[in-house]
Amino acid sequence: MIEALLDGYRTHIVAAHKQPLFLLLVGFILSFVMIRFSVRMIRAKVRWWPGNITPGGLHIHHMVFGLGFLLLGGIGVFATNGAAPWVDWFGFGFGIGCGLVLDEFALILHLDDVYWSEQGRKSVDAVIFGILFTALLLTGYVPLGVVPGQDTRWGLVAVISVNALVSIVALFKGKVWTGLLGIMVPGLSWIGAIRLARPTSPWARWRYATRPRRRARAVRRERRLHARADRARTWLFDLIAGAPDKVPAHHTTTHRVAERMAARATAHLDAHAARALARRSARLADRRTTVLTPGPASAPERRSPAVARRRTVRAGRARTYAVRATTPAGPEPHAPYRRLRTAAAPRLPHPQARRPH
Repeated sequence: MIEALLDGYRTHIVAAHKQPLFLLLVGFILSFVMIRFSVRMIRAKVRWWPGNITPGGLHIHHMVFGLGFLLLGGIGVFATNGAAPWVDWFGFGFGIGCGLVLDEFALILHLDDVYWSEQGRKSVDAVIFGILFTALLLTGYVPLGVVPGQDTRWGLVAVISVNALVSIVALFKGKVWTGLLGIMVPGLSWIGAIRLARPTSPWARWRYATRPRRRARAVRRERRLHARADRARTWLFDLIAGAPDKVPAHHTTTHRVAERMAARATAHLDAHAARALARRSARLADRRTTVLTPGPASAPERRSPAVARRRTVRAGRARTYAVRATTPAGPEPHAPYRRLRTAAAPRLPHPQARRPH
């Protein structure tokens, strides 16, 4: 059994000049598994396991060491011109750096320590995608099916181009895994491009805004199918990387995330709907601030919202006066109302003083 594995390794890895890529994948997986085991031991406060590296009270994240491994591996390959056996060792070091950096991908994305929060799930997504991408390259797949050294065949180029466009459509429909893996495996992205988009995807915002039935179908499918997939994904990620912290509702991080989500929802609000909402709010405000303007005893009371509502001015709160137009001979019985200027409220000499009528 072992001899068969060794023969297969020599045939498919060493002879095919894929040993540096294989060692990169090994370093990638080992570094991710080791660092996740380490942080889970630190989180559990195990006494026999060393804690975080905090020289002088400064917490050094492990992505700092990952950047060092990335620089060492990348520069080392160019410095040695890819000669054996250095390229194998530098490939292994580069894989270690990939695992350490992508394990804190969410921290780099949010510029905040969200390692044990729901946002930290993006790190696991990035690591799994990186491992699958490298494994596909190792098994013979190359991006878009291009094989180096072959003659250009325009039929293949056309198929590759169409597959790339379909992958982009799948990504816009919110099918991230289907779209990304469809670049490597032709035909996989077609499934995501044909099916309904997810309700929160850009495609749904662009195409389903005027199609309520299709949007309702997408919402039902999201609740029925994707909810189960999300539960299975959550269980798997909890098993691999640990469950996130349960943040209370009054926590500062919760408020910050809620504000970000509200800002994004407001930014994606349709311009026409926003103007309609503003007009409706203005009408409601006019109705609420409408007051009854006094008139003569014989005339009914009339509403004057434009006179009653005024903004605050620099000199203080504005006061509005609504009177009847007068003549030198005296007030007319049915003179129309006219609008006077808004005057600043006079300062009273004492709080108990009565205001002049």
